[in-house]
Amino acid sequence: MSAIDPAAAVLQRVERPREPSSFSNALVFAWRAVLKFRHVPEQLFDLVMTPIMFTLLFTFVFGGALAGSTGDYLQYFLPGILVQTVIFNSVYSGMGLSTDLGKGLFDRFRSLPIWSLAPFAGLMVGDILRHLIAGTIILTIGLILGYRPNAGLLGVLGGFALLIAIGFGAGWIFIVLGLLIRTPMTVMTIGFTVMFPLIFASNIMVEPETMPGWLRAFVEVNPVSHMATAMRAILGEGTTLTQIALALAAPVVLTLVLAPVTLWLYMRR
Repeated sequence: MSAIDPAAAVLQRVERPREPSSFSNALVFAWRAVLKFRHVPEQLFDLVMTPIMFTLLFTFVFGGALAGSTGDYLQYFLPGILVQTVIFNSVYSGMGLSTDLGKGLFDRFRSLPIWSLAPFAGLMVGDILRHLIAGTIILTIGLILGYRPNAGLLGVLGGFALLIAIGFGAGWIFIVLGLLIRTPMTVMTIGFTVMFPLIFASNIMVEPETMPGWLRAFVEVNPVSHMATAMRAILGEGTTLTQIALALAAPVVLTLVLAPVTLWLYMRR
């Protein structure tokens, strides 16, 4: 009678687990983005305080001078501040990416047998959460102050869908910056340097009719102006396909152009 190997008696042959799909990889990194909100609570402070500050400041300091009353100005301004907040919040994607690259996390990710774009899926989920949180805060403050979305609940849902699309497109700008620039603060500085002229030279805060001719010409073709106009229409009396198409043109172009650039920069590092 042959001796029985003790190790063979304990160990059993099992089938090799199936390789996880790209979708499963993306879900893991999406959950990582959710956990970062709990472990990095200071992000929530900026996320909460900045939109509240802008909404209250412009409504009560400039509202009477610009529209005759704070109530009338709030109806015009609040949809625009939603767009502004989403674009500004997109900078956190680039800052988070730059931080992870500096710590060597993405080098570890690249050594794993996972879908190469899965880490970026996590960044996008984090962006969507930030946009939803900030948008909800601004809309709640607006309702308290007297803002009324005439389109009702469906209009609000449509507005939030547009916000997510805008944030998704703008996020690629900062992801590319995060891949090119080593420090998170430099990503934020350069990003805001580019975004500030687009945000403030738009129709978010005032009607372009009050501006000089040369500035009005720029404002009327500014993609941010088209986004704010579409947001006002969605939340208000209704929008048109032309307004939606103009609002989505820039996010679609940014995605089509910068997504391949992001993958190329990531793979060549």
